[in-house]
Amino acid sequence: MSLDVTPLQVFLTVVEEGSFTRAAEKLQRTQPAVSVAVQRLEAEVGEKLIDRSGRELALTDAGAIVLDAARRQQNLQRELFNRLAELRHKAVGRLALGANESMILYLLPHLIRYRERFPQVQVVVQRTRSSQIPDHLLAGDVDFGVASFLPGDERFGSRVLYRDHLAFVVGPQHRLAKKKSVAIQELGRETFVAHNVASPYREVVLREFHRHKVSLDMAVEMPTVESIRRMVAGGMGVAFLPRVTVEQDLAMGLLKEVQVPEVKAERPIHLLWVEKRPLSHAAKAFLEMVAVG
Repeated sequence: MSLDVTPLQVFLTVVEEGSFTRAAEKLQRTQPAVSVAVQRLEAEVGEKLIDRSGRELALTDAGAIVLDAARRQQNLQRELFNRLAELRHKAVGRLALGANESMILYLLPHLIRYRERFPQVQVVVQRTRSSQIPDHLLAGDVDFGVASFLPGDERFGSRVLYRDHLAFVVGPQHRLAKKKSVAIQELGRETFVAHNVASPYREVVLREFHRHKVSLDMAVEMPTVESIRRMVAGGMGVAFLPRVTVEQDLAMGLLKEVQVPEVKAERPIHLLWVEKRPLSHAAKAFLEMVAVG
């Protein structure tokens, strides 16, 4: 028992041991010191707590009330220490991340692993525009943000979460499905299912087709990656898509990837956080897990 034990804890020990002498031994104090601590507590509450007139210790009515409070305080203290220990071991808490709809895909494998290891941590992913992620981080709305760019601000720390590349995909019955690679010139007669949302990947495709003087037939434009994947899988055209969005379809044979040497676009996906802000135990655990890979 530490030397900074409180009079209330001394009183509880005396009652549990049924003796000032045994309480002193347990607390590693002298018997007079234990007696003084109990007397100090009695002075503080203004009531006698222990009837010392008999051979055995007996509690007064006030002593019974204080004993009940002492036990409840002891239980609360144990609960506090247990919860803090859990927190130190990253077993509880809350993890908040910000990402736009496409960036969430890069998070999923990490979140699955994280939840398997720390099932009691509440995980919240907020749908956030990439341009707003730095502001949300600085405001403390989220622990981490996911973006395809670095803010260029020394206030932010970063780690590469995933290295994505642009994949040319066709349906399993397409004429190019069995090829490993195809020249860009061969794609002039293909019907492309395009994403009608501006993005760096879209700009790369447009630039390279223009540079190689190859016509780009974007006869179909869709608002979501999911709709593009379905149309390509159904043989309605071909597409360039971030590989992370088609990995499952490729593994299941619903789509086939064919290399186009002239169209190469890679981009690192960054995990961002505020460098000087202390991370919670739950956030530290996530960062450590990402670092290990």
